[in-house]
Amino acid sequence: MLKTKLFKDTKANVPHFLPGRTMIACLLFGALCLAGCSSKEMVKPEDSLANVIPTEIPEPADFRASGTMHKLAMERFLPPPSSAPSYRPPRQPTSSQAFNTEEYDRVQENPFLEVLKNPQSTFSIDVDTASYTNVRRFINSGKLPPPDAVRIEELINYFRYDYPQPTGNLPFSFNTELTSAPWNKGNKLLLIGLQGVDIATEKLPPANLVFLIDVSGSMDQENKLPLLIKSFKLLVSQLRKQDSVAIVVYAGQAGLVLPATSGADKGKILAALESLQAGGSTAGGEGIQLAYRVAGENFIKNGNNRVILATDGDFNVGASSDAEMERLIEQKRKKGVFLSVLGFGMGNYKDAKMQKLADRGNGNYAYIDNLLEARKVLVSQFGGTLLTIAKDVKLQVEFNPAKVKSYRLIGYEKRLLRPEDFADDSKDAGELGSGHTVTALYEIVPADGASSVSQELTYQTTQIKNDAHARNELATIRFRYKKPAEETSSEIVRKIPAGAVAINKAGDNIRFAAAVAEWGMILRNSEYKGTATYAQILELARKAKGTDDQGYRAEFIRMVEMSEMLDGTSSLSKNSTDNFQDTNLIR
Repeated sequence: MLKTKLFKDTKANVPHFLPGRTMIACLLFGALCLAGCSSKEMVKPEDSLANVIPTEIPEPADFRASGTMHKLAMERFLPPPSSAPSYRPPRQPTSSQAFNTEEYDRVQENPFLEVLKNPQSTFSIDVDTASYTNVRRFINSGKLPPPDAVRIEELINYFRYDYPQPTGNLPFSFNTELTSAPWNKGNKLLLIGLQGVDIATEKLPPANLVFLIDVSGSMDQENKLPLLIKSFKLLVSQLRKQDSVAIVVYAGQAGLVLPATSGADKGKILAALESLQAGGSTAGGEGIQLAYRVAGENFIKNGNNRVILATDGDFNVGASSDAEMERLIEQKRKKGVFLSVLGFGMGNYKDAKMQKLADRGNGNYAYIDNLLEARKVLVSQFGGTLLTIAKDVKLQVEFNPAKVKSYRLIGYEKRLLRPEDFADDSKDAGELGSGHTVTALYEIVPADGASSVSQELTYQTTQIKNDAHARNELATIRFRYKKPAEETSSEIVRKIPAGAVAINKAGDNIRFAAAVAEWGMILRNSEYKGTATYAQILELARKAKGTDDQGYRAEFIRMVEMSEMLDGTSSLSKNSTDNFQDTNLIR
């Protein structure tokens, strides 16, 4: 009687029984196969990514004379002759094997502050939009987002608002509006909006761009590297003859795929993009260093010099500590090379790391979840994504205690500054791109409103100036900003009138922004959400949708409806629960 051996199928987890002699025969057959292959060319251990991707860059003069780097890049990364196999880095475990490793910094919501004790509110602008598209990705996949993935200022600033273009030599216009807070009866809602000057594409300065692309194993998913390549193709279609593009990749080690190439030679750039394949570990730190070196060697004075990092943020090999990369990025931005970050994928997505890198690099941070979003960021908003018109933009609002008892800045928790940082030109702040809008909301308790929780001071008192009551001013707002090539800031001062209108008579800008903020507070389960409801959000958004040529506001309304069903708190969601349970949409 033949003996049998028990083993398990690793996929089905089902036990199988093989006769002992059969197993021996299989092993012998495998050994013969290996012996037969020994005389053929095989991949050797030393044929690693380090030997395939060049990391040393010749000096510009040597490169021009010999064309060495171009030859290496073309040989290693562009499609090889049909007789030669293309190189694909060793496959690493994908994010599906390390699911639920996404990282988000904790958001501690801004509290209400008493004006007599905290008269000034100071913060940096933010034009990032990554949180909105990331939240959309969660909801489209049938889940509500984790609270810390919801940054309300990025939800609000995903949308364009109808602010007038600036006049004179100012890089932005200034707009305010005051109405009642929909979710908290008796409180007011203040909108502050900036509109960056819109510069036509043909008038943009020449661009020196370096695409820094993550081709590590974690990018080997359809919504990562393949989507990334399609997205960059859209950007390439916008390039002009005076623009140049270089491509740097990193996986195990970093390498130059394409030296600086004119935007007129689109075929060459597209071929380099199409040749990329994912595999290997992630030497993100080394890639950033190489990208900045390439950008520096092709620096254009008075041009747009920028590294565009595209990744899932999963840096795990090499010089990749946050502090080390942030210092490098800060040094390079002072030399005029800025950094923008595009995020892709899910499962191992590192939102917190990418947000920090973009903030340090005088750039913006967007999350690309589909090709339509890529078109929005890289085509429709091409100028704003790539051209900074004002840097280190700070706002300081001084509230009038005769009109305001307390206030709360909605969002911008990661952008708060100390009052003394406002006039300190060494303190970094946000950047405003061509055509960008920035919107901030304050919830305000009027001077005659209900008292907020506070504790009386023991050793001092505060008094309101006599003329404060006579002034019909809610607040004074100050802006500081620097021109892109300068390090000394300019200041603008404006007064905000105290007159408010009812929410049903307010403009579309503040009503739609209020709807987005209210949605964010519900998603975060904010302690400040008051009487916020999905029904109220939908009523505000539908009535304030406006022309909506691109359909972004209509999409927002659909997202609110979907999140209401996923939340399970509405009659609509309860009536639809059975349908959603079958597809695992209720978390």
